[in-house]
Amino acid sequence: QVQLVESGGGLVQAGGSLRLSCAASGRIFSINDMGWYRQAPGKQRELVAAITSGGTTNYADSVKGRFTISRDNAKNTLYLQMNSLKPEDTAVYYCNADVRRSMSSSTAYNYWGLGTQVTVSS
Repeated sequence: QVQLVESGGGLVQAGGSLRLSCAASGRIFSINDMGWYRQAPGKQRELVAAITSGGTTNYADSVKGRFTISRDNAKNTLYLQMNSLKPEDTAVYYCNADVRRSMSSSTAYNYWGLGTQVTVSS
């Protein structure tokens, strides 16, 4: 009922920047918390950054000061601005969202995108 599609990944050199986008579509009344996760080969998926519907943000220590999460509620879109990229940022980045699907029910459902690859060369 809800689809999340990430875009903006690619190959960059260390020190470069990328901007990821996540577009949500489908049956959406409103979106509560949203976040970016990443998973590198051989590692567990980890939370990179999260943002509430009101704009409160939270970042992993490893990206604090370099990444900025934001959202456009009118467009149901999530962003991740990544600056000063490091090789250790290389991973598949996934969008996640808690979605309220109707006015009549406050229940929120969790959705994942399929991911976008970010590769940072040294």
